[in-house]
Amino acid sequence: MSTSQKPKNRPFKAKPGRPAPESGRPGAPAPRGGRQGRGRPQEGDGNRPERPARGGEEGRQPRSNASAIGLADLRGGRGNWRARKPQGIVGPDGGYPLASSELLPPAEGERHRKPSDAAYTEPQRLHKVLAAAGIGSRREIEEWIVAGRISVNGEPADVGQKVGPGDRVRVNGKLMPIRFAPRIPRVILYHKPEGEIVSRDDPDGRPTVFDRLPNLRKGRWIAVGRLDFNTSGLLLFVNDGDLANKLMHPRYELDREYAVRILGQLDEAQRDALLKGIELEDGPARFNTLLDAGGEGANHWYRVTLSEGRNREVRRMFEALGLTVSRLMRVRYGPVALPSRLKRGMWEDMPVEQVCALAGLPKPDVQGGKPKRPARQPRRQPGF
Repeated sequence: MSTSQKPKNRPFKAKPGRPAPESGRPGAPAPRGGRQGRGRPQEGDGNRPERPARGGEEGRQPRSNASAIGLADLRGGRGNWRARKPQGIVGPDGGYPLASSELLPPAEGERHRKPSDAAYTEPQRLHKVLAAAGIGSRREIEEWIVAGRISVNGEPADVGQKVGPGDRVRVNGKLMPIRFAPRIPRVILYHKPEGEIVSRDDPDGRPTVFDRLPNLRKGRWIAVGRLDFNTSGLLLFVNDGDLANKLMHPRYELDREYAVRILGQLDEAQRDALLKGIELEDGPARFNTLLDAGGEGANHWYRVTLSEGRNREVRRMFEALGLTVSRLMRVRYGPVALPSRLKRGMWEDMPVEQVCALAGLPKPDVQGGKPKRPARQPRRQPGF
């Protein structure tokens, strides 16, 4: 008979089980046969102790999870305990157990955990800030907000309201100490190569420096100053508008240092003119310093500094004297110098301590607060 011809529903035929050893007790139960008795220890075989009798309540296992957590004594059945929940939060001896041990009194020899002294850098929800300060649980604080017991800047608080560094929060008229740490911006150093434009959109479709930058979860990158298409060197990017304005505004007079290669060599009259000032189309311009960096043949290098960043200003100053700039590279912006390890087309994060010094912020507390952000390793883009 082939496999397809075999009957599908065959009656089960019990196999004889292992005979139980003689227990020596009168009225011992007969051994179970078939699959149910195979491989299981029988009563009195010595493999495990006998189970206690189920006559009394002592030693009896709970029949459900409700009885195990103390809800079996509620009237109205096991499934109606939610409707009979007592008002308020009751301890473990009551009919409704606590969801957590947060509000329980400390046990003998145990201390309450102190609330974390959190310092926020951005506006946070009110109930989250107060709960982190140990004022109460989030659910309690929401009930206090609805009851009008919490105010923000003298006005009744709303559920879901956010508070920031300048807000004054009071609970029952008492001012709450809420600490907000200054937000540390992110600064990256980028070595711009020639052939890239410092713009997000270019009608000519030329490569842009923003294509190489890392993505930000919030905000966008702001370029500190500009470098023209044929100029290379240090370019700073920040994600904070105030810091960008501080680095670019003329009143702060941050020095920009450039390495300039020209065709030919300056004479004394030209050197004096560049230091005293040259009249350009958009006003007078002059270098703060001008140093001879040497060179061979017709190409000669100079190091110049100036305190403003007008469009193509360095090139136009040399062109006003009849000199051609064959290479221009920015090597320093304010206190930030271009690292020698940072090759063209690569970027890296500025360390947090240097960012705080640049922005005028206090140094971060590494031990008690958020650990400092490690500087990213430079990334080299293909083709450079």
